[in-house]
Amino acid sequence: MNVYTTDKIRNVVILGHGGCGKTTLTEAICYLAKITTRMGKTSDGNTISDYDKEEQKRQFSIGTSVIPVEWEGYKINLLDTPGYFDFVGEVEEAVSAAAGAIIVVNGKAGIEVGTEKAWDLCEKYKLPRIFFVTNMDDDNASFRQVVEALQEKYGKKIAPFHFPIREDGKFVGYVNVVSEQANKWASDGTVNEIEMPDYSKPYLEQFRDVLLEAVAETSEEFMDRYFSGEAFSEAEIRAALRTNVIDGSTVPVTMGSSVLCQGMYTLLDDIIKYFQGPDTRKFAGINVKTNEIFEADYDFSKPKSAVIFKTIVDPFIGKYSLIKVASGVIKTDDVLYNYDKDVEEKIGKIYVLRGNKPIEVPELHAGDIGALAKVSKARTGDTLSTKANTIQYARTEISKPYTYKRYKPKNKADIDKISGALQKMMHEDLTIRNVNDAENRQTLLYGMGDQHLDIIASKLANIYKVEIELSEPKVAYRETIKKSSDVQGRYKKQSGGHGQFGDVKMRFEPSGDNEKAFIFEECVVGGAVPKNYFPAVEKGLEASVQSGPLAAYPVVGVKATLYDGSYHPVDSSEMAFKMATIQAFKEGFLKASPVLLEPIASLKVTVPDKYTGDVMGDLNKRRGRVLGMDPVAGGKQTISAEIPMTGLFGYCTDLRSMTGGRGDYEYEFVRYEQCPSDVQEKEVAARASKLVDLTAED
Repeated sequence: MNVYTTDKIRNVVILGHGGCGKTTLTEAICYLAKITTRMGKTSDGNTISDYDKEEQKRQFSIGTSVIPVEWEGYKINLLDTPGYFDFVGEVEEAVSAAAGAIIVVNGKAGIEVGTEKAWDLCEKYKLPRIFFVTNMDDDNASFRQVVEALQEKYGKKIAPFHFPIREDGKFVGYVNVVSEQANKWASDGTVNEIEMPDYSKPYLEQFRDVLLEAVAETSEEFMDRYFSGEAFSEAEIRAALRTNVIDGSTVPVTMGSSVLCQGMYTLLDDIIKYFQGPDTRKFAGINVKTNEIFEADYDFSKPKSAVIFKTIVDPFIGKYSLIKVASGVIKTDDVLYNYDKDVEEKIGKIYVLRGNKPIEVPELHAGDIGALAKVSKARTGDTLSTKANTIQYARTEISKPYTYKRYKPKNKADIDKISGALQKMMHEDLTIRNVNDAENRQTLLYGMGDQHLDIIASKLANIYKVEIELSEPKVAYRETIKKSSDVQGRYKKQSGGHGQFGDVKMRFEPSGDNEKAFIFEECVVGGAVPKNYFPAVEKGLEASVQSGPLAAYPVVGVKATLYDGSYHPVDSSEMAFKMATIQAFKEGFLKASPVLLEPIASLKVTVPDKYTGDVMGDLNKRRGRVLGMDPVAGGKQTISAEIPMTGLFGYCTDLRSMTGGRGDYEYEFVRYEQCPSDVQEKEVAARASKLVDLTAED
């Protein structure tokens, strides 16, 4: 592959709803650009983008693929992203490296949730975008309905650049609104200009008015000419539209058929014409040595620096760090400094990846996307620069995973292998978390949804040859008391020779501080219990609160007071007083109205207005308490609530079902509070066996 300068590079992310045709579009572009001699199909598992075994098995994209395409002297780096919401982390990484977006819309399905989310991401990152309506060869596809729906949702900025020509219900050509030309596809795929069909003329007039209005708004001169009825030249229209597309005030709508490879030529041309090169975009970091802002701005003349925006860890092709060059020119055998890991590394060979195929290149100019194979310490989000000009760029904000399940290895001997495999997968996917919950003796796997967790388990089995079982996690309940008690604990053991004797009288009451397990005080008078045995009493309490007598959960909020007791000058020992305390604690705890405390989370759910009633009704069913609602941009509401952690199991799936995938949520633990009596009874009954042998495996 040739080396391209910054002005000849276009970085474009392909977004859209799952199954709308993103990968098929990418495949059609590759075919047109003569990268392939035959178009692959998702159903056949032979596309360039979906090279992962899991993608081929499930027939949808799981990870982002980079597909560099050479076209008319330009290099277009296509970033094909997954459409399903469980893989949003991959999309966020791709968007961070792009300077423009193609939002794919299925002409038959129209606007879907993934379309809306793609738009929101473009708004967040201020990306110029083009809508591409695909599947126009389908008889049920309607370009007009898609355009009307887009205009209704996003306003006047939606501007069709083309619209279809149909003959006998078949998609045979298109009208270019800018040039006012009608074109028809020949059997060999070329385009021939034809006379404008009469039925197309009203649409041309309607769509052209939208374009001309957008052109007029670019300057006062154009506005005057527009109102005076003066015509604009095609060059003037294109120049004005490019300005509008770049600043987001105009969003083109184009269309085609990926299966028939129709509309790809114009799409590639539009990418070059209407999207900006990296050299026109701002990008800044911090010079760590001077603490000054370093304006990289994808300038090839400035000191070299790059950001690792994605990591690929594959047992077959190895590990690749995907970089976007922020400044300078990175060359083979450069030595780069990773500030985040405080290590210098010789990068060796430089590649561009086309799917999973590495293509060696001698250098990468600012703004370009490539891959490094030998930066062992590097992780996604790290900055590479020279040690003389140490730069650090901000990390991309990646969605936090809230869905989690408990997992166990099917074979206990695989524990270390599973841990190692998950570490590799977490390097690749930042939305995976592996958490050791020592308190409940369980390991937890976090992801973006149930499907995400299932795919992780499947990858472990198929790629790393280790199997896990996923199940509902245990809840971290606590035990405490509501009343006071006064008890005696006596430990006496005589088995010939030296005996054991310890005797304590203690009061137990709520401490009012659930942050601490217990508070210990003593007010022994007259040496009934010698001072040297006080530490043994405290050790007995420490042992007791680890596993409470109610349901074997940790104890909190107890005040224990030693006020009397007795001892034997020969038989008493620390061990005896420790055991006496354990006995006293158990009896005193159960006499003091013991209760279970459950963890409570602070929950925020953001949904469109029309779903608020359904969401609040569902929260009530989960024993949640709605605290309030706040309006947010885009006709949405954020519902604030408090909910038991048990109420969050399966919430991701249910929320998506209720809102058609439009709802988002986040939560954090806030406190413990007493759980209802029916929940307590059920949990105490379920945990009865744990009281017998606390060392038994859960």
